[in-house]
Amino acid sequence: MTGPVQKSADDAVLARLGKKQVLRRRFDFWSLFGFAVCELITWETVLALFSQGLENGGPSGLLYGFIIAWSSTLSVYTVISELASMAPIAAGQYYWVYMLSSERYRVFASYVVGWLTSLAWIATVATETLFAGTMLQGLIVLDYPSSFVPADWQATLLTWGVALVSTLINAVIPGMLPRIELGTVVFHIAGFIAIIAVLWHFTDPFHSAEFVFRSSMNEGKWPSQGISYCVGFLGNVATFVGADASVHLAEEVSNAATTIPRVITCSMILNGIVGFIMMITLLFCLGDVDSVMDSNTGFPFLSIFKNSVKSTAGATVMGAVVLILTWACATGIITSSSRMTWAFARDRGTPFSRILSKVDPRTQVPIVAICVVVTIACLLTLINIGSPTAFNDVISLTITGFYGSYLVPASLLLYHRLKQGNILPHGSVVDGQDIENPLETRDAAATADLPKDEIPKKETSTNPVTDDGDEQGRITFAPTQLVWGPWHIPGLLGIINNVYACLYMVFVIFWSVWPPATPVAADTMNYSVVVTGGVIIFSIVWYFIRGRKEYKGPLVDKEVVEIIRGVHGDL
Repeated sequence: MTGPVQKSADDAVLARLGKKQVLRRRFDFWSLFGFAVCELITWETVLALFSQGLENGGPSGLLYGFIIAWSSTLSVYTVISELASMAPIAAGQYYWVYMLSSERYRVFASYVVGWLTSLAWIATVATETLFAGTMLQGLIVLDYPSSFVPADWQATLLTWGVALVSTLINAVIPGMLPRIELGTVVFHIAGFIAIIAVLWHFTDPFHSAEFVFRSSMNEGKWPSQGISYCVGFLGNVATFVGADASVHLAEEVSNAATTIPRVITCSMILNGIVGFIMMITLLFCLGDVDSVMDSNTGFPFLSIFKNSVKSTAGATVMGAVVLILTWACATGIITSSSRMTWAFARDRGTPFSRILSKVDPRTQVPIVAICVVVTIACLLTLINIGSPTAFNDVISLTITGFYGSYLVPASLLLYHRLKQGNILPHGSVVDGQDIENPLETRDAAATADLPKDEIPKKETSTNPVTDDGDEQGRITFAPTQLVWGPWHIPGLLGIINNVYACLYMVFVIFWSVWPPATPVAADTMNYSVVVTGGVIIFSIVWYFIRGRKEYKGPLVDKEVVEIIRGVHGDL
């Protein structure tokens, strides 16, 4: 369904979630699919993070760990897809937490998750732009090994250059993003095929199958090989982080409730296949392990390229392909991160929320949020100049932050799944809805037996002045009667998948705070638990100082009630 009819349907779904359409729906299935594929860039990330799993786990740990991470992350994103189908909105995780939580804790829980998600995305912007910046520096080292001496401040400046170009694309020509993403996904596949073909053709000799499938390494000097496998496993986990990028574009894609789950699933399958093939190829073409791991380029895969093709120029071209795709990924990550920050500001969850929630009338994108996100990310990369180890701990929010933000709504969904009748079938019309009081939209039959203190009550906030200067009443809002979206796994299979996803996320969060090697010193310690805990503590403290006065949960304009009334019979 396309055109005005689809637009009306998309507006009605968004209105049911309490928001009016302000961003342009410029993405369809294929352009969003390109976006999702290029946000994961799995085979490229396999190259960039290759050393982490090789040092702890070795070839067999990398290979089998990839399969486990791929299948398990697909389970996690299946749950995320179910939530996105129920409530396709740019707010994502914190909205779902508010929607699924009890009345007593929903505002506080969604506020903390909102901060965790926002800062995890900003850390990811810093990570991906730094990957591109240091990769560019690595290519210079590859071409000028004797005359160029790399320094951390140079990498940071190159990172800022990457961020600047990506910001201009997002802020000045956002209408080109769908075309850019389609072109990038073609280049993503073509570059993969070309590099794989070159490596298999030119590499001589290959490692044996015994080395690839059965050998292990424990360079971290852990007391057991099992612990070494688990520590190195985080490299494979990071390869698949960020597939929820599509969720935060929910208000810019047609038929989001169906399109987003399909895009996430298809992109995970495609990226998993090409990533696995690249992993096997690298292991067979690895060459001398010590010389590759000691590469002065900072990226072992550049040394593998050079050793395989026996040509600096050839390796540079191959590395440039990876750099371009990494840069494109950074551009898309800025898009998702800015939408998440904008959505949280729209609900008064951030400082200076009125400014951050502004949408440029010409481009229909949140330019202020884009600039703020990139500025904070660039400030984070300054830490890399003083201590690359400390910066690695800051960007650990990429794993602990994301998986923490996934775990809370996934656990709440599991709870409602286990409570018979808490989630109605897709297409259900809730009887007795009071459209004038959206927070009181629970099915009358469902609330008849509830104690009075558990029946949802309407909450009001002060009438904030909107950006155009008009005073407009706003109320906290989220659908209080849960209804499955058009995409979900039904019955027992869905419960089993939900349970497994939650257990896997707990496992990942636990191992994500371990240091990479022993003995542990101050400069090798993994401070990710301090960083992530600091974010959570800050959000809690700020909530009691300021946040609870401004943040009341997801908000709805009164004018949206008119939209709901007009389409109520279709919902």
